[in-house]
Amino acid sequence: MFPNVRPRRLRQTAAIRNLVREVRLDPGDFVLPLFFSETLTTAKPVGTMPGVDQLPVSAAAEIAQRAHEAGLGGVILFGLPKEKDACGDAACNPNGPVPQAVMRMKDKAPDLLVMTDTCVDEYTDHGHCGVLVKNRRGEQVVDNDATLEVLCRSALTQARAGVDVVAPSDMMDGRVGAIRRALDGEGFQDVAILSYAVKYASSFYGPFRDAADCAPKFGDRSSYQMDPGNTREALRELAQDEAEGADMVMVKPALPYLDVIARVRDRTNLPLAAYNVSGEYAMIKAAAKAGMLDEKRATLEALLSIKRAGADFILTYHALDAARWLG
Repeated sequence: MFPNVRPRRLRQTAAIRNLVREVRLDPGDFVLPLFFSETLTTAKPVGTMPGVDQLPVSAAAEIAQRAHEAGLGGVILFGLPKEKDACGDAACNPNGPVPQAVMRMKDKAPDLLVMTDTCVDEYTDHGHCGVLVKNRRGEQVVDNDATLEVLCRSALTQARAGVDVVAPSDMMDGRVGAIRRALDGEGFQDVAILSYAVKYASSFYGPFRDAADCAPKFGDRSSYQMDPGNTREALRELAQDEAEGADMVMVKPALPYLDVIARVRDRTNLPLAAYNVSGEYAMIKAAAKAGMLDEKRATLEALLSIKRAGADFILTYHALDAARWLG
């Protein structure tokens, strides 16, 4: 006991603190989300996400090289199509922004890990994550099973373009198994599935919906995304996606759900991702701009907390900045 036991001995210098640090960040921990538009010829800044742009497909090769040179763990692509419809069929177009960006990226930086968001909210004219039908009360709701068919076609389109990982984010029941069967049936056994296994109906997605142009035209997504008050449900979702063949799983958002990340980590041996979402990113950017905190220190502390909670890798808009700061 004190004075023989003095924990402060291990905090005296940067060298000793670095030696005994329990959790570390590395550029390879980060996956950079990117938004590719079918209609743009130059980058268009996203007003609610300082430093984030909607990108033309022609920029894909250059950003792939930047991500690879920064040592990032990978990138994940979202698409903004020229035209939308009720079913999100543009998500299945091989000439759409995401498949075309995938091909350019893999051509320029073949060793860069490229993931694709596999959902239809960016492609539907109503902004929901699936095909709509009327329920018994005459309300427009997402048809789970009809949506699976579109998701499978979209995943196959992405696989044919050369993607390494498809990431279904729709929260439809059975989508992991359906996509796995579709990929295997077409010879894409090596394409991995990162499931958004635990995705909450969160208020922190607002800036993303500006970036991806996918805000729902009516209602919200509470009928298919998870209730923020639930954690046992998260473990049920995790178990189902594991059983259906997910190769990796994700918790989204990250910072308000560190306890969920920790509980999921305790339940699975699969690689675990966490999505440091747009609202989390925008808060730090806004506070730093107002002089309320140091952006570099706050960002790295936030990312460290996500990894400390149990995430193996982090999807984050801070990826390039964080890699530079850690370099």
